[in-house]
Amino acid sequence: MRILFVGDASNYHNCLASALGEMGHETFLISDGNRWLNTERDATLSRNPGLSGAVGYVAKLLRLLPRMRGYDVVYLVSTNFLQLKPGKVRMVFDYLKRNNRLVLLSALSADYCYVKACLDGSTFRYSDYRIGDRPAPYVLSDESSGWENWLTPALEQHSQHIVGGVDGIVACLYEYYASYRIAAPEKLCYGGTPIDTRTIEPRQLDTPPERVRLFIGLYRGRTILKGTDRLLAAAKRVCERHPDKCEICAVESVPYKEYIELMRSSHIMLDQLYSYTPSTNALLAMASGLVAVSGAEPEYYDLIGERECRPIVNALPYDDDALTGQIEQVVLNADRLPELSRMSREHVVKHNDNRTVARKHLDFINKLMAKRPE
Repeated sequence: MRILFVGDASNYHNCLASALGEMGHETFLISDGNRWLNTERDATLSRNPGLSGAVGYVAKLLRLLPRMRGYDVVYLVSTNFLQLKPGKVRMVFDYLKRNNRLVLLSALSADYCYVKACLDGSTFRYSDYRIGDRPAPYVLSDESSGWENWLTPALEQHSQHIVGGVDGIVACLYEYYASYRIAAPEKLCYGGTPIDTRTIEPRQLDTPPERVRLFIGLYRGRTILKGTDRLLAAAKRVCERHPDKCEICAVESVPYKEYIELMRSSHIMLDQLYSYTPSTNALLAMASGLVAVSGAEPEYYDLIGERECRPIVNALPYDDDALTGQIEQVVLNADRLPELSRMSREHVVKHNDNRTVARKHLDFINKLMAKRPE
């Protein structure tokens, strides 16, 4: 098949495209390189600030449009898959619908359906936007400027147009699966997050480390949203209590390759606090043999059918003292790290290898094509 990817996030589409290409399919990826991550793509579509940046962006898009037709499958990175106002995005969406066979939505980032589910008080016990019956720290912070826009009538209408028009939706995390299970269950598939495990040499921990190294990646403007501010504070408290047993490696907004190198020199990855699921950062760390402190709720394990290999430390956001205690217990029980390290790699290879994820996508595509042969 000929498969087009429009946009990328956390290297998701690039990693999936790589596996599909190895399977004999022709892929073409258009993205901005995930900004500072500078991930691989076949064509660059990025927008610079100001009026000249907007004009240049539209010009680049117009030059690319002829190359965005004639595909068997088109993947969109989100309902807002272009850096344009919703009305312009819908015009391009309708063009893609007319000129390609199937159009799929990759559910892997914040959008109307996800934010609405986060705030409904019943879909999740906690999320980026709500913890129990109270707002999450992000909603009350200076970082949160404009988050309410996701729920405006204009974006609701935009979401309905895109979700109503796509042929299928593939969720990469439990959270997005749960959100779209409300919005469009008849179009939904769970694919998982692809990781190219063959290119990641695991760091073998044969013996417990004398000094545990805690790694955390910070992204400017997203620390409160993802809870890395609280994870970092908890880790610092643990290191202050046990300076001879642990240390912290904290990095901020570095290129993807540099990020991976720094991460691989550590033992424990501190990822997201408000997630039910390990996301790309945690899975990359696990594939490298690190132990992840991240999301790992029972709903996630049930969705993927995993009963035994459960190595993730499920970080809970309710209480900072309890969170500190969770990290402290991992450090103080460093003798368990070699076994948890082995299980972490095993978990990702089993559930998230990009060839495994690609096969799930192909099964879903084949089912959709069988419904509407052309």
